Amino acid sequence: MTDRLTALAYHRLSSHSSVSVQTNRHFMDWDNQPLPFKIYPDLEPLPLPREFARRAPGSGAPLDRADLARLLHYTGGIVRKKILDDGSEYYFRAAACTGALYHIDLYVVCVDLADLEAGVYHFGPHDFALRRLRAGDHRRVVVEATGDDAAAARAPIIVVATSTFWRNAWKYQSRAYRHAFWDGGTMLANLLETAAASDVATRVLVGFADDPVNELLGLDTKREVALACVTLGATDRAAPPPPAVTAVEYRTTPLSRDEVDYALIRSAHAGTTLDSPDDARRFRGQAFNRVVADPVATLVPLASSDGVLALPVEQAIARRGSARVFERAPITGEHLSHILRSSVIDIDADWASPRATDGGAGPALLNDVYLIVNAVEGVAPGAYVYRREFHSLEPLKQGDFRREAGYLDLGQELAADASVNFYVLSDLPEVVEHLGDRGYRAAALEAGIIGGRIYLAAYGLSGLGATGLTFFDDDVTTFFSPHAAGKAVMFLVAVGRPQRRGT
Repeated sequence: MTDRLTALAYHRLSSHSSVSVQTNRHFMDWDNQPLPFKIYPDLEPLPLPREFARRAPGSGAPLDRADLARLLHYTGGIVRKKILDDGSEYYFRAAACTGALYHIDLYVVCVDLADLEAGVYHFGPHDFALRRLRAGDHRRVVVEATGDDAAAARAPIIVVATSTFWRNAWKYQSRAYRHAFWDGGTMLANLLETAAASDVATRVLVGFADDPVNELLGLDTKREVALACVTLGATDRAAPPPPAVTAVEYRTTPLSRDEVDYALIRSAHAGTTLDSPDDARRFRGQAFNRVVADPVATLVPLASSDGVLALPVEQAIARRGSARVFERAPITGEHLSHILRSSVIDIDADWASPRATDGGAGPALLNDVYLIVNAVEGVAPGAYVYRREFHSLEPLKQGDFRREAGYLDLGQELAADASVNFYVLSDLPEVVEHLGDRGYRAAALEAGIIGGRIYLAAYGLSGLGATGLTFFDDDVTTFFSPHAAGKAVMFLVAVGRPQRRGT
């Protein structure tokens, strides 16, 4: 039996410091690099349509195979290719992923759709096709695992995101468990935004009994686990009792020559596991609205973003990348306002209580967004925390902190050169107190969704780019303290003007 490690213990043990980075000299075995795809060589591919017309908002038409294809493409598909000098192809995926290792897979549990029979399917980005793992309507397995979540019970489609640890741990070792939620979150940001653009209702669920969902997908849970479920749409077709769930043992292509098992990852996952639907029901019942202290400094109102011209989400995804070098040039205050207003928003999820309908943005998120502003027109350089209920910045300290920003991202220049850096922090002891250790998954996934939305908002604006970065954990908290005392940094995104090649 796998030992269970508390969420707070895992976060502490996987933290970066200047000492840990210097002493942990991990050399990557390039000959053993894992495949970035999960491939079922013996299953017949069911190709998906490659024309991605947006559903008309308010049409009320049932979701179909073409709708599913569009959502999967913009969530986890290949959006463009590049031919490298050696003649090989490099694939650009729809969402950012640590190390471009793409360890998140998507599965679909659905009713009968137009041109697609009810079943459980794996999505293969490498050939843009589904492969059926089970025939029949198995939604009831997921519904029961969630403790009968109402949105799951109504959804015609449930997408399940999983992580295969080794595909990321090859480079990042035990820290890959954090990356499961970073990368899962950025992908789900794409899914939520793409669905919203077509008026498709969504709900994110991390509260579910793990074993039934993993068994339904046929996962080898020592290597791959379910992270989150997302419901898509609503139907009046209640999920029937499922067909018998027998073992799924389809052969998959080996990822690499050898795989290293990181016990810390498995222990952390075991520590955040829910054993029964009753546990999932209790998790959902514990959802809470955080109490946020009043500002202690005069707020800096953000500029109106009403006139900002932003690309449709599909075009933002198509042009998204990860900036490698930033010019030391300012962005506008309107652009900063747009990014924050588009990114730090409520998520319909099972970990957050609905906020009060008082006309203001309440503290329904588990994370706060802190900023180091280097170059934003109309905003003095300094450190801030975003107060979304006022759409304003609360200043923490003023001055030029480029050098400090560069240090905090493991001594790289990207954060120093960026116009602004967004740090997503969570009060993990408070989260765990209210939601239990499962709350760690929720806080980490929510941070990834916020980070993914920052990516999309930046790439939707002319001339801007973004990149996700890692960090020295305790040093980030110290930098933003006393305001951030006791909080843990969960995600970091740098935004600025990418330097043109040859300049």
